[in-house]
Amino acid sequence: MNLLPKSSREFGSVDYWEKFFQQRGKKTFEWYGSYLDLCGVLHKYIKAKDKVLVVGCGNSELSEQLYDVGYPDIVNIDISEVVIKQIKERNASKRPQMSFLQMDMTKMEFPDSSFQVVLDKGTLDAVLTDEEEKTLEKVDRMLAEVARVLQVGGRYLCISLAQTHILKKIVGYFSREGWMVRVHQVTSSQNQTSETEPQFSLPVFAFIMTKFRPVSGSALQILELCAQEQGKPVRLENTERLAEAVRERQRYAWLRSQLNRKTGPGSVSLDLCDGSSGQPRYTLHVVDTPTVKLSRDNHFAIFIIPQGRETEWLFGMEEGRKQLAASAGFRRLITVALHRDQQYQGMDSIQAELSGKVMELAPPGLPAQQQVPFLSVGGDIGVRTIQHRDCSSLSGDYVIEDVQGNDKRYFRRLIFLSNRNVVQSEARLLTDTPNRAQKKRKKDKKKLRPVDAPENPPGPVSQPIDKGFLCCEHHKAMIAGLALLKNPEMLPEAALSLLVVGLGGGSLPLFIHDHFLESHIDAVEIDPSMLEVATRWFGFTQSDRMKVHIADGLDYVTSLAREAQSRYDVIMFDVDSKDPTVGMSCPPPAFVDHAFLQNVKRILTPEGVFILNLVCRDSGLKDSVLAGLKKVFPLLYVRQIEGEVNEILFCQLQPEHRVATPELLEMAQALERTLRRPGKGFDSTYILADMLKTVKIV
Repeated sequence: MNLLPKSSREFGSVDYWEKFFQQRGKKTFEWYGSYLDLCGVLHKYIKAKDKVLVVGCGNSELSEQLYDVGYPDIVNIDISEVVIKQIKERNASKRPQMSFLQMDMTKMEFPDSSFQVVLDKGTLDAVLTDEEEKTLEKVDRMLAEVARVLQVGGRYLCISLAQTHILKKIVGYFSREGWMVRVHQVTSSQNQTSETEPQFSLPVFAFIMTKFRPVSGSALQILELCAQEQGKPVRLENTERLAEAVRERQRYAWLRSQLNRKTGPGSVSLDLCDGSSGQPRYTLHVVDTPTVKLSRDNHFAIFIIPQGRETEWLFGMEEGRKQLAASAGFRRLITVALHRDQQYQGMDSIQAELSGKVMELAPPGLPAQQQVPFLSVGGDIGVRTIQHRDCSSLSGDYVIEDVQGNDKRYFRRLIFLSNRNVVQSEARLLTDTPNRAQKKRKKDKKKLRPVDAPENPPGPVSQPIDKGFLCCEHHKAMIAGLALLKNPEMLPEAALSLLVVGLGGGSLPLFIHDHFLESHIDAVEIDPSMLEVATRWFGFTQSDRMKVHIADGLDYVTSLAREAQSRYDVIMFDVDSKDPTVGMSCPPPAFVDHAFLQNVKRILTPEGVFILNLVCRDSGLKDSVLAGLKKVFPLLYVRQIEGEVNEILFCQLQPEHRVATPELLEMAQALERTLRRPGKGFDSTYILADMLKTVKIV
């Protein structure tokens, strides 16, 4: 039997509801949940002695159940004569004090201030079906009548799906009148009480509007949100923020409904925020692997990513997480990243905090009472120590942090908070624990330190940096590109002239400086804050062979090109883009503009090599960049960094000097052997031949 209207406008029709209740008969109909779903919020705001008006009561049992648990003074009204007759007959002997009246809620017959509570379960949603003028006028009359019959201090409890137009109307209307507006999320699409009733993808909300005495002048807006029925309310600054908070919960409910299907949406992600601050505390990625053969114990698992390792390919990239899920052998795996601005007590406390929420994301068919394992690397949550945070006028907020790697070694990282999942610079520490020297100083001086003094006062870096170790794979590949120069076996003693655009933590130019002892390096950095970061936190120092120029790389190269003199054997670009709307995050598009590339060509020696770090997810844009480079540099090699988006481009001017791949390998091996001579301090893990073995000639 189809009892739903042909169009939403019929919800406001008397004829539709008369026909609806005639066809439905005595079977009750519960919009938006039953008494058990709603009792938590109802008991919070309705007192046993209150006189309650239920508008649009229908044949719901909600009033009867409230009456039975101690709320005797309830008046029910509905526009349908049929349904009023039905429920009068149903309650005549059992609930003699409760009254039922056929009445239009836009023209109620009660005196002013007759009730302490007006309860509306789905009625406003049924009336406010669109935003046409006629509909809005009817709703205004309804809300005005609700306001009229309520006493000062009384409450209008409206149970609603809170669609955008309804939220806009109800919050706007009552906040303008100076009422307090509080919103509770009371149930979700998973909590419907009857499989025969409509299943809503949206969660159900309760709006509690409290009537205040009118005051002269502009009314003070009091807007609050309770994420849970018994949760502590959070004050919000305006109606727009309240609307966004409701939409966030609606999106989460939709996500849950999708994840509860046998064929889910694939990989999805969401942030779980701290209830008091509203700041992200956990980032969850849900990964389904349909190919895993199900058994009782492999439906579902949670993987806690150790702090500081969320940027690794296995955890930070979708393909990596898919590989992790397949290796773990679970049909659904949720990876959990911990945010750097939050405090965590350990694996047990995280498990206790997350258990309820992650079970909402469990796959369909999970056996009852199934134990869901929490997994991690090494069984702990890792170590992250924030050493410094600051704000650059060019790069925005950034942090310097020490993290523990998978080999228990510690690494220092520079992170721009505008792109917090990308490591801008990284260096390995020589000490086996972070901040050991500072910890010792703190212990020695703990009794003497004033209570308001910072725990980590500004000062020089206490941990020495392992300058012979390159952490970034793309830096290793860029160094290996020096094998393209003439006579690479002579490189460590060759008098090379290099230009490095993009300093960051300074690891790349510092490595070249320390291992190519006759090299002269000009490093160009647009952000003066980065030079301070590199010097103070990453062991970077200038010398007579290495100078840093604070300038825009575009202007610096263009200025040199005007002199029309080749001066650099090697030019390296490792520059990030600040514009997230472009499909290329490194370098900025202006660095691969044809006119600018011509300037790069003018300052490169004829047998030199131009090395560019390219990060581009737009295949069309990448093809365009490669084609543009080929027009200026006839010889072009591309080196894909395994497990990363980075590609290193090696560009040279003279096609007649094209070198076959086997010869490239020999050159790289010669360079690698030379740099590994005793006393050079070159880490033996650098096999430069491997850096070039997958080079592709474009």
